[in-house]
Amino acid sequence: MTKFILSTRPFKTEHLDKIKEIAPQYQLITKVRSAEDWQNVKITIGWQNEWTQLLSKQTSLRWVQSISAGVDYLPLQEFKTHKILLTNAKGIHKEAISEHVLTTILMRLRGFNEAIIGQRHKKWTHNIFYGKLEEQKILIVGTGQIGQELAKTLKLLGNQPVGVNTTGHKVENFEKTVAISKLKTIVDQFDFVINILPLTDETYHLYDADFFNAMNQTATFINVGRGASVDTTALTSALQRRLIAYAALDVFEEEPLPLSSPLWDLDNILITPHIAGMVPHFQDKFMTIFLQNLASFVTNQTVTKNHVDLTKGY
Repeated sequence: MTKFILSTRPFKTEHLDKIKEIAPQYQLITKVRSAEDWQNVKITIGWQNEWTQLLSKQTSLRWVQSISAGVDYLPLQEFKTHKILLTNAKGIHKEAISEHVLTTILMRLRGFNEAIIGQRHKKWTHNIFYGKLEEQKILIVGTGQIGQELAKTLKLLGNQPVGVNTTGHKVENFEKTVAISKLKTIVDQFDFVINILPLTDETYHLYDADFFNAMNQTATFINVGRGASVDTTALTSALQRRLIAYAALDVFEEEPLPLSSPLWDLDNILITPHIAGMVPHFQDKFMTIFLQNLASFVTNQTVTKNHVDLTKGY
């Protein structure tokens, strides 16, 4: 009986050949044409919403390889019920997101944001915000692979970032780390606050009105984590009232950001359209993860890289 790997996207011939080499009994398909097809699907690469309904029927699905690092949009409870393994693409985006954040910080410290506004209005201005990177107090909320990559880069440039994680356990390249339970009590000490957390029940609207009220009024908030970690109404109000100086947002609760959003009209914000994680040669990097897991899966029905805890959501 043919076993299917159902994918949301096609792959290069060299990768298809490698899949056949590792798992000759499997065939990669990009569409389910019948109920019989679905019964033969053992693995999916990516996920489509309509497949969730098929899980309520008899299913042979055993493993889902997410194309993204975040998995909050997936039916985790259904996967848990049907004992389906889940792996993500964590680690692929760490360099790209770190470079995106670093660019944002340097733009802020060298007055590029004011210069861009001045250029738009043909105005020659010296009324800019500027600062020195090594003197900035930077808080990175999330000390996983992306947070560690960003901390390493900042440290090389002379900065000493502080990290926030679940317990406050030590992580390399951070001057120190603090438990997330203490976040609101220390946030006023920092010039830049960067969110890189996954979205879970605990991190939904973590950044609320109380949080922004606690921030330093000259500080910048950067979000390259998940949009729903931020209470958009609270952040909009904080920016409008100048309770914080600036925000740089790459992710939003609703995407694309609606034209009606007041965020578009603010002059103390940088909006990027969820591009921080875009990387060249994505397929090659993704396949490094998938093929390693595939080799393990066809041998003993386990995965070895980026296994997601379905209870924790990361």
